[in-house]
Amino acid sequence: MNEDARDPSPAAAAAAVVEEKDKKEEEEKGKAEEREKLPPILTPSSSSSSSTAASGASERGAKGQLSTFSSFISTASQKKEVAEKRSSPTQLVTPNTKNVRDLPPICLDVRQKQRLSIDSLSAEMKTPVPPEPALPIRTKTMKDFQEDVEKAKSSGEWKEVHDFYLTTFDSFLELSATFKKDANTPFNTTEDSGINAKFVNAVYDALLNTPQDIQKSVLKGIINSLLREWKGPRSKDDLRAYFILLQNPQFNNTSTYVIYAHLLRQIATLVEVDHHFLVHWFKKLSQKRFKQLVDRLLQFISLRLFPAKPEEFPPMTKCSWWIPSAAKVLALLNAANDLAHLPLIPYTDFYNSTLDHIDLMEEYHTWQCFGNSRRFSFCQYPFVISIAAKKIIIQRDSEQQMISIARQSLVDKVSRRQRPDMNMLFLNMKVRRTHLVSDSLDELTRKRGDLKKKLKVTFVGEAGLDMGGLTKEWFLLLIRQIFHPDYGMFAYHKDSHCHWFSSFKCDNYSEFRLVGILMGLAVYNSITLDIRFPPCCYKKLLSPPIVPGDQSRPVGICSVSIDDLYQIMPELAHGLNELLSHDGNVEEDFYSTFQVFQEEFGVIKSYNLKPSGDKIPVNNQNRKEYVQLYIDFLLNKSIYKQFAAFYYGFHSVCTSNALMLLRPEEVEILVCGSPELDMHALQRNTQYDGYVKTDLTIRYFWDVVLGFPLDLQKKLLHFTTGSDRVPVGGMADLNFKISKHGTSTNWLPVAHTCFNQLCLPPYKNKKELKQKLIIGISNSEGFGLE
Repeated sequence: MNEDARDPSPAAAAAAVVEEKDKKEEEEKGKAEEREKLPPILTPSSSSSSSTAASGASERGAKGQLSTFSSFISTASQKKEVAEKRSSPTQLVTPNTKNVRDLPPICLDVRQKQRLSIDSLSAEMKTPVPPEPALPIRTKTMKDFQEDVEKAKSSGEWKEVHDFYLTTFDSFLELSATFKKDANTPFNTTEDSGINAKFVNAVYDALLNTPQDIQKSVLKGIINSLLREWKGPRSKDDLRAYFILLQNPQFNNTSTYVIYAHLLRQIATLVEVDHHFLVHWFKKLSQKRFKQLVDRLLQFISLRLFPAKPEEFPPMTKCSWWIPSAAKVLALLNAANDLAHLPLIPYTDFYNSTLDHIDLMEEYHTWQCFGNSRRFSFCQYPFVISIAAKKIIIQRDSEQQMISIARQSLVDKVSRRQRPDMNMLFLNMKVRRTHLVSDSLDELTRKRGDLKKKLKVTFVGEAGLDMGGLTKEWFLLLIRQIFHPDYGMFAYHKDSHCHWFSSFKCDNYSEFRLVGILMGLAVYNSITLDIRFPPCCYKKLLSPPIVPGDQSRPVGICSVSIDDLYQIMPELAHGLNELLSHDGNVEEDFYSTFQVFQEEFGVIKSYNLKPSGDKIPVNNQNRKEYVQLYIDFLLNKSIYKQFAAFYYGFHSVCTSNALMLLRPEEVEILVCGSPELDMHALQRNTQYDGYVKTDLTIRYFWDVVLGFPLDLQKKLLHFTTGSDRVPVGGMADLNFKISKHGTSTNWLPVAHTCFNQLCLPPYKNKKELKQKLIIGISNSEGFGLE
């Protein structure tokens, strides 16, 4: 903090500077002024900061209701330059536009899957804290302010309110003085920002309904604050001011974007310690206010990429640091959302749909070449890229790998003077239905070098060309057989409706590797599988997201909690929770040790959770350790070999760096599809064979289906496609078809799941159609399913 700038003692010197500024302003009035922005802000880390933005589509935002502040900004810039020439040898410099892709990364390299290291920092940062300057005494309360606003609305006299806004937003010190709960308390903790949030909200809620001159005064004060030259670290009062200013609703208007961009730039270039505090303060915001911050930043990025009125903003060459600054502040909000006990908003609310229309592969290749260096790419901030866009990146990356491997096979064939054939371009699977698992395992083991080629399946003894239907059927049949309880590889938990790895020890874990390969092939070939793994499985699958070069390094091990156990074994998790919350004597009431027991093939086996665990009683002091070790044993250690084989199988196919862009939830959606159903979208995208959409039977069908409860709609989807979930691309990607079944109307509907096809007899009335359809979809196992 520059203490001299806050010392009120040299008043005469300050007055002289202001007088000189005014003289200079008069001399400059006649000059034509460029419509541009605040000059670059000097910070300890901003001399090389900025970035590059990608190009792309367009998205309209809200029209600015405030007049542009170009002339004021230019005048303020000139005043600042004159003052500095007279009072300081430090000059503001124009950034080198060749190096503007370059704010230092907020998060660690996403290649290591550590999006932000906030939670790894200590609770209180042990760094030199600049002395806090004395804050002015401000006694106006929120109630006083609200009464002033009501009086102004009724009388039309806004002077009292105007003076309040003029004073409050005059400087960072004034902001802290007005909104700080107690001016004499430092509040140097991450747990409490020390800000009266209700007062801040009341002031901002009233701001947009005040006269224009008040709103202009607020922005003028913000500009003056941002123009200040910073020296040394920020104080906590400065951080509070940034925290308050970021919530200003005026920044929804494009006319304020120049000011907003500089605010974002200063926040983005703060040191990591300051970011640590801001993240923890952000997570204490209300859901509504937090969502507003995120939406405002997403709109800012969209409109800078594709402005509705390009003339509103400076040329991209002069403000290419806008988007990287906004992305870094979004990264802080995303970290806050992840750190909250319950996320404030769904992770999908960080998606920016505008990015679906830019050149995603250029962004991906930039990231591949430069990583998280000074070359900006949206892939550095994968939380803003939608799952649909990530799927496109993965598909195109997969296609390029397929083409590359097929080309290499062709070159090898020709170099050996052998005749090339089309089969060498595919992963050709030839299996017998009667030996499906063993044949599949043998084929995949023998052709492990071809796993990245396009998949083609042939059932021995059956004629037919695989145009996608046989491949899907192979997946369906194989998954059903492997996950059958009698097979013993996976245990099905009825309470959670999911499968989990069997902890039984065996001599060969190759079948677990086969399941991993199946999942990888499904993602690689854009096929949705009907698999029910808990979210914890996908978290383990990305631990780490890329197979480590050091084979001795463990894989599939991730931090787990009782929440993860609830998703698999809710009864056991509930019991452990009761142990943690027990008020009595744990040692006497539970009589447990650091030991667990498991049944394996009818034999009870015991395992120590720590050395000599069978001799260590669980008591009130160590019960948290016991619960954590127990959960880690169940979800990590007891199934390590099984999951490691599964992990290596999946990553033997999906070796794309694009996987590092994914959250565990997104991997699940790529593998299994989305649980969100939109039957109206399915109706719009359905194809017909033997029917037209205006036929009476079809009208009956959609009247019935759209009136179904969600569970029956899911059963219909499962009946016709083999899964009750929707591909990432939505219902349009299902290629759903309804065909006319020319047999008797006494027949039930029939489904060809391999082709997402429903064969529907021309029933005479809606009642009969509804009755037969419900019977068919509710009892589909064992008949009518081909």
